[in-house]
Amino acid sequence: MTLKLNGTMLPIVGRARIYVCGITPYDTTHLGHAATFVWLDVAARVLEASGVNVDLCRNVTDVDDDILAQAQKRGVDYRVLGAEQTFRFEEDMRALHARRPTFEPRSRDFIEEVIALTRGLLEVGAAYERDGNVFFKGTAVEPYLGELSRDEAIALAAERGGKPDDPLKDDPLDVPLWQKSSAGEPAWASPWGDGRPGWHAECSAMAMSLLGTAVDIHGGGKDLEFPHHAYESAQSELLTGVSPFVRAWMHVGTVSYEGEKMSKSLGNLVYVSDLVEHWDPAAVRLLLIDRPWHEDWSFEDGMLAAASARLERLWSSAGRASVDDKAYDAALATLEDDLDVRGALAIAEEAGGAALRRLGGLLGLL
Repeated sequence: MTLKLNGTMLPIVGRARIYVCGITPYDTTHLGHAATFVWLDVAARVLEASGVNVDLCRNVTDVDDDILAQAQKRGVDYRVLGAEQTFRFEEDMRALHARRPTFEPRSRDFIEEVIALTRGLLEVGAAYERDGNVFFKGTAVEPYLGELSRDEAIALAAERGGKPDDPLKDDPLDVPLWQKSSAGEPAWASPWGDGRPGWHAECSAMAMSLLGTAVDIHGGGKDLEFPHHAYESAQSELLTGVSPFVRAWMHVGTVSYEGEKMSKSLGNLVYVSDLVEHWDPAAVRLLLIDRPWHEDWSFEDGMLAAASARLERLWSSAGRASVDDKAYDAALATLEDDLDVRGALAIAEEAGGAALRRLGGLLGLL
C-alpha cells in the first residue's frame, strides 16, 4: 500500500518501522503531548488496517538535563520521578485508547549503544573529544537545517537548551554525544571518563538499535524538528551511510490554550488526566484527531462539549442497520491520503451502520 503524509508518497511493502520521540517524564501528560502520540497511534492503525505489519517504537527520555533539573528541584531521585511520571503517562494513553508500542525503550537502558554510536562518529571524523565530553560537529548538521539560516539555528538552539555559548565547543552548533556528569548527576563509565549521554544521541541509538539503520515514519511535535530531529538524522546517516534515515516525517501540530502557547511558566498546561475525569476519553481522542494532523490549533473551553455531542451523533448513526462495506473501504482509502480522519468520518457517517462501527474501531473511538 501507499500512504501519503503531508505530500510525501510512502510505499510500504509488508512491514513499517515507526519511531516517535516520547516523553521526558516530568509534568505529563498535557494535551500537546497527547496529540503527538494519539496521531502516531492512528498512523499505525491505518497501516495495519491496510495489511501492513507495524513496529512502533516510542521512547522514554529518562536521562536528560530537564528531568535531572526537575528531580533536583523536587528533591527526589530522577529514577523515582521518571517511574512515577511514566506510569501517569501510560495511564493517560490507556484512557485515550492509544495502544502500547512494540518497543518502549528508556534512555538509561541504552548507555552502551550511545557509547558505540559516539565511537563510530569519532572514527568517521564527525565528532571530537574534549575534557571528558564528546561533541558532534555542528558543521555536519548544516545540510539538515532546511529553511533555517545558520543564525536562526543558533538562536533556536539557545532557546531549546543547546548551549551554543559553551566555551568547550569549537562551534556554536556543536552538541554533546557524551557529556561529563556534574556533581550529583548520574554517571556511567565510558572511554572518555564517567558521564552520561547527550539527548540527540539517545534517540539515534535507540531508533537504530531497535528498528535498524532507517525508519519509514518518524514522529514528534513540531518543536522537535530543530534541533532534535536534524541532529538525530545527521548523526545516524553519517554513522551508517544510509540515507535517508527517515522516509517520512510526522511533525504533529502544536496545541496551545486559548491562543497562548502551553507552558509551565504561564500555568496553562491542560492535562489529559483532568479532562478524562469530566469527559468521555473517546471525546478527547476525537477532539485531537478530527483535524489535519500537522495543523497547529488552540484548545478552547467548550470544545469538549462540542466533541462529545459529535461523538453522540456518530454513534447514533453507527446504530443504523446499514451494511454498506464499500463505504468503509472508501473511508480507509481516505485515511491513506494524509490520515484524513475528518473526511473518512464524513463518508462513514453518511453510510452509518457497519461502516461507521468498523471505522470507529479502527480510529480507537470505541
